[in-house]
Amino acid sequence: MWRIGLTGSIASGKSTVLKAFADLDVPVFSADEAVAELYAGEAVAPVEALFPGVTTGGQIDRTLLSQRLAADPSGFKRLEAVVHPLVRARIARFMAEAEADGHALAVVEVPLLFESGYDYGFDAIGVTWVDDAIQRQRALARPGMSVEKLQTILARQLPQAEKKARATYLFDTGIPIARTVEMVAELVASIRAKGPEI
Repeated sequence: MWRIGLTGSIASGKSTVLKAFADLDVPVFSADEAVAELYAGEAVAPVEALFPGVTTGGQIDRTLLSQRLAADPSGFKRLEAVVHPLVRARIARFMAEAEADGHALAVVEVPLLFESGYDYGFDAIGVTWVDDAIQRQRALARPGMSVEKLQTILARQLPQAEKKARATYLFDTGIPIARTVEMVAELVASIRAKGPEI
């Protein structure tokens, strides 16, 4: 099975490209979705222990957590030490199940793939990208986003140019969405055509 890691900077179109794979019956996994589930489940107690007061209604309140991390960015390392191993375990389980089910490929979206320095065993890396001005416009249009919060996020991410240089596949999401979806379909078709020998 061909394992693709999908990454890209904030607001670069990762969700759009992941959905394009899913629409073609490719098994997909979103690390962001896994974190959301963990923040409502097994990560609540350890994260609350690190950052007392960030729990609301039995779940981690991401807005409160973001405020704490913006005030003290050193907290990111402590948070990642708790959350990342839980996400990695879910990714490993997902890939094992996809392979056992006989799929030709599976796609795992990991926003901080390069930044984490962790080797997930991917065969290829897909990188979503978009013009910096469009990226900024998209990001600032998100609920709860501010210029300060965006700067905090971008400071933790490699520049888009560096991510593009490390990519096996590039997905420009600044072009019409139909063309981006077409690019995904062409890639999926070529991988499936190669069969088991990849």
